[in-house]
Amino acid sequence: MPGKPGIWIKNFRKNGDSSLKRDIVVFIFFLFLSFGFWYLNSLRKDFELDLKYPVKYINPPKGRELAGDPPSKLTLNLKGSGYSIFKLKISGNRSPLIIDFSKITYRRVQNSKPTEYYVVLNELVTNFNRQLRSEYQILSVKPDTVFMKFPVRPNSVPPAGSGSKRDTK
Repeated sequence: MPGKPGIWIKNFRKNGDSSLKRDIVVFIFFLFLSFGFWYLNSLRKDFELDLKYPVKYINPPKGRELAGDPPSKLTLNLKGSGYSIFKLKISGNRSPLIIDFSKITYRRVQNSKPTEYYVVLNELVTNFNRQLRSEYQILSVKPDTVFMKFPVRPNSVPPAGSGSKRDTK
């Protein structure tokens, strides 16, 4: 019997290599398939995610322009199903959120120059949710407050007396 184990090992090496490779390939295929099903199943749950989103500022006060560098992107804390957030995260074409100065409340910074103002962005969350029209909701916005300057141009009207939308304390 001393020759029989040697023959068995030779036969295993000859036939076993291809069988072993085939088994490994099948195992890896089903491992990836099970991972895919697990991932799709996990996307049904609700998730919270911070996502950078572009923003555009329009309609500064009459006769003034926005000076300085307000953030061009805001960090939105989103909550929604994994499918909707995954779809938003992979889609590269995000239209910017619009901050319309004619429709928001901006306030003058106390004890400062009359050209310095701020906007509390968390007050605009419902407006942002309306703009996005999606299956997820915005929980919060970072930064919470945006500071800006409206330098006075010659022959311009200051925003102090221009309506109830602006608070110029």
